Amino acid sequence: MDASTSVDSVSTFSEDIVTAVLSHMNGDHLDDNLLIARAFGDADAESATMVGLDFEAGDWEYTIGNESHPLRVPWSKPISERPEIRREVVVLYNAACERLGIDPRPH
Repeated sequence: MDASTSVDSVSTFSEDIVTAVLSHMNGDHLDDNLLIARAFGDADAESATMVGLDFEAGDWEYTIGNESHPLRVPWSKPISERPEIRREVVVLYNAACERLGIDPRPH
């Protein structure tokens, strides 16, 4: 890595990929976001949205009442390719269901 390459650019997906993943998660998987927030953040979370991701973790923001809380949940292992994002979100979803005593749906 040369001096002009930042560490963030090495560990962050392109803006297009992040935008697509966030759009999908916040459009089609709000219930999954909430399960992840309740399992890894606070069981009292009322809503949750995915707000970012990188090669090491996913980032969510959840609300309790009028307060927002950040939540960063590490992937099961570092990732570097777009297809790995889906796999890791499924891993988090399954782990969240297990922590909360909920049967996961088939994927």
